[in-house]
Amino acid sequence: MDKTEQHKKAMLEALEKSLGVVTSACKSVGIGRTTHYLWMDNDPEYRRAVQDVENVAIDFAESQLHQQIKGGNPTSTIFYLKTKGKKRGYVERQNTTSSYGSSFIIVGRM
Repeated sequence: MDKTEQHKKAMLEALEKSLGVVTSACKSVGIGRTTHYLWMDNDPEYRRAVQDVENVAIDFAESQLHQQIKGGNPTSTIFYLKTKGKKRGYVERQNTTSSYGSSFIIVGRM
């Protein structure tokens, strides 16, 4: 395994530890952010591995959100419904009138 491949492997491990925070991972490995993004552009296997780490980070965040919902946190419950419950009507709507007198509805994306 050449030095670049070793750095890529170390970077993937650092991304896992930092839950996908690129700057932190780059600092711990000793490479620049530009190098990481060049690898992302030019190495499909590396890009897929980084995307896998990003999915793990999202899974972790979702599990934390679910724990907060189970704990009775109303803000977490509202956030979840606004994002995952849109198909069931959990969206914010605001009626607004323009300066020309016409009325329109703004549907907020949370």
